[in-house]
Amino acid sequence: MAIETILLAVGQEDEDRAKRLAETAIEIAEPTGAHVVLSHIFTNREFDEVVDQLDFDAGENPDPSDVAARHVTTRTVAQSLDAVDVDYEIRGSVGDRGETIVDLAKSEGADRVIVGGRRRSPTGKAVFGSTAQEVMLSAPCPVTFVRD
Repeated sequence: MAIETILLAVGQEDEDRAKRLAETAIEIAEPTGAHVVLSHIFTNREFDEVVDQLDFDAGENPDPSDVAARHVTTRTVAQSLDAVDVDYEIRGSVGDRGETIVDLAKSEGADRVIVGGRRRSPTGKAVFGSTAQEVMLSAPCPVTFVRD
């Protein structure tokens, strides 16, 4: 099966692994010519905080994709994709991370989902983080997990 669309999901907690997430997307997208949907998923609280930090006009109800495009994590990944000329678009969303990633994968017809996560303690190694676990169990396509 050819990979045509990759959903690369990032969030606030992915700032430190943004370059590794981008490298993983490039490894898959570049040889296949796949389109990357770079999706930044915000919780409601995170979205409000980022809107305040990025100095959007008071009273303005910014589009999540506009906020995502200005977020440091998304910009870091986008710069890496630009450097190798991988085709991508930025999509911002607000909601439950796992559920939103799965819904986006379905609506975009993703052939692959890429998500990040952190290292777990020895007792936690048997279980991924709740977002990654939900995506791996519910995504309509294969999932690549990039850990710290």
